[in-house]
Amino acid sequence: MTDVLIRVGELAGRLDEVTLLDVRWTLADPDAGRPAYLEGHIPGAVFVDLHHELADPSQPATEGRHPLPPVEALQRAARAWGVTTGKPVVVYDDSAGMSAARAWWLLRYAGLRDVRVLDGALTAWTRAGHALETGEVRPEPGDVELRYGALPVLTADAAAAFPRIGALLDARAGERYRGETEPIDPKAGHIPGAISAPTTDNIDSSGGFLEPGSIRARFQELGVDLSAPIGVYCGSGVTAAHTLLALAAAGVDGALYPGSWSQWSNLPDRPVATGDRP
Repeated sequence: MTDVLIRVGELAGRLDEVTLLDVRWTLADPDAGRPAYLEGHIPGAVFVDLHHELADPSQPATEGRHPLPPVEALQRAARAWGVTTGKPVVVYDDSAGMSAARAWWLLRYAGLRDVRVLDGALTAWTRAGHALETGEVRPEPGDVELRYGALPVLTADAAAAFPRIGALLDARAGERYRGETEPIDPKAGHIPGAISAPTTDNIDSSGGFLEPGSIRARFQELGVDLSAPIGVYCGSGVTAAHTLLALAAAGVDGALYPGSWSQWSNLPDRPVATGDRP
């Protein structure tokens, strides 16, 4: 699990050796992350704005709610965070890695190899008795150079065809998959052929990730062939990265559909399925 996750004990002993990023964000209150960061964060952490720095909100709805930012914009932001060539990056949030996973995936997609997520999130840090600091950290600018393409991604067309070659996983809550409710996107339901696999089920009662064997068993019980191609989507490409993180912790690769349901449901020619079956 050390390839993608880091435990509190290890991080506490390596704060001076890593670039630490605080990626607190939730769909329910997207502007609450920075105030919470200023009130208290892991020492040395730099705040990252998911909506404006890990996405491109200027794009139309047909690109989804959180389209990937241009790589040039991400590089400028990453340098401002202090990301430096050859220095490990650790990301965390206060929601079991749900938003930090977006930073993990995007930086890996842009070519960084040593990026890990704090297992158990900020809760694990404070539960272990470690201190927080207040205010804003302003690091020395980094020199990282980024280039997209290091991880696989799916277009809408590729997502539509994916169930014929592997498993397309829907990481949203089951009621959204079934079409019983849709709080934000224009249509309710799921991509035909997709399997419901809520990413919250990858987390244990303490807020940490399940052990690798349990993660693998969970997906196998859903009917997923872990040796075949796997694609993942969610509402806007954020929590899908969390499922990809869980799979990676279990030694399984997968591809992200960045546009996810927010793009699919804004494309008038795309079919919609409802109910609990793919």
